[in-house]
Amino acid sequence: MEDEFEIAYTAVSHGVTVRCSDGTTVGTVERVLDIPDLDLFDGIVIDTSQGVRFVDRDHVARITNHAVYGTFTTDEAAALPVPDSAPTYRADAGRRGPVTTWVQRLLGRSRWKRDQADT
Repeated sequence: MEDEFEIAYTAVSHGVTVRCSDGTTVGTVERVLDIPDLDLFDGIVIDTSQGVRFVDRDHVARITNHAVYGTFTTDEAAALPVPDSAPTYRADAGRRGPVTTWVQRLLGRSRWKRDQADT
């Protein structure tokens, strides 16, 4: 098995396990939030059994190649806040012909989908 070692927040991948301070799995990484102009880690949005939650950078103990470890307990994890950031969108990469695209534009529907993490 591969050794566990610390990595930068910029190397965290979608779907990485998030663990509480006692090692219990609380969810997976949905996305990492940062302030690119300042090269600052802001926190992570995680997917949990109770929905999408925000973990502030002050509650992240360490980030490794296997998991993100929080400073919170399992009970505190249940009270993590819902993210309050502005919605983000991704291009809808579905295959559509020119007629379908034209009809969608005519009806005011874009080819952009709102990220599920923002709902």
